[in-house]
Amino acid sequence: MYLEKLLVTLLAAPVIAPVPTTVAHQVVAQAPAQPAPAPAAPKAEAPKAAEAPKAAEKKLAPEVKELVERMQAFYEKTQDFSAEFKQDYKYKVLRRTQSSTGTVIYKKPGLMRWEYLKPSTRTFVLAGEKVYAYDPEAQTLSVGRIDTSQLSASVTFLFGQGKLADEFSISKGACKDCKGTLLVLDPLKPDPRFQQVRLEVDPKTAQVLKSTVVDPDGSENAIAFLNLKTNVGVGADAFKINPPEGTRIDDFTKPRK
Repeated sequence: MYLEKLLVTLLAAPVIAPVPTTVAHQVVAQAPAQPAPAPAAPKAEAPKAAEAPKAAEKKLAPEVKELVERMQAFYEKTQDFSAEFKQDYKYKVLRRTQSSTGTVIYKKPGLMRWEYLKPSTRTFVLAGEKVYAYDPEAQTLSVGRIDTSQLSASVTFLFGQGKLADEFSISKGACKDCKGTLLVLDPLKPDPRFQQVRLEVDPKTAQVLKSTVVDPDGSENAIAFLNLKTNVGVGADAFKINPPEGTRIDDFTKPRK
């Protein structure tokens, strides 16, 4: 489903169907109990336990740390933004690239609209825990639910939330064609949603100029942001979808009969 692919690659989070109450209860019932205190480790192994957190932290280089902090501060004070975008999805297995263009707008808290213009018109709206996909050519509107608590910091930092350094080892990458500084984000823990995230950041404004997510299979979803404008007073009505009469609505958030 195109909607699921978009969310996995753009937002790095799965679309989920409503969880029946009975299933939710089963999950809680089957959750493992709190582990009993482990026996004290031999003194000879104590240094290893002390070294583990240091290995996970992987301190950032001073110039990288400074840029990451400015970038996060920029989005923390950003109430809304609008931009044009160019998306290039490189399918590794198929060895082809699909290019798209359109506009994106965002407003705190948690409202985002992607308006695809080429090669075909489609609209995707993220509103809280619901996501809407409107295809005017097929005359369909699909409604799904997304667990925003499972969003990666690679996405939530754009919303002014999440700390990249808590989830990623961040380093400066080499890039001849980049218009800004390339930051390479490698997950500190294996993540089934993606292998790596690359952010091209304007060193002056600390804005993200381009975001690339590398899928588990090696495919790359690159989105370049153009003419980015912040705090322009985007209204809540900009995230409403009003499909014409005759549009088929598939609401996957409602329990199936």
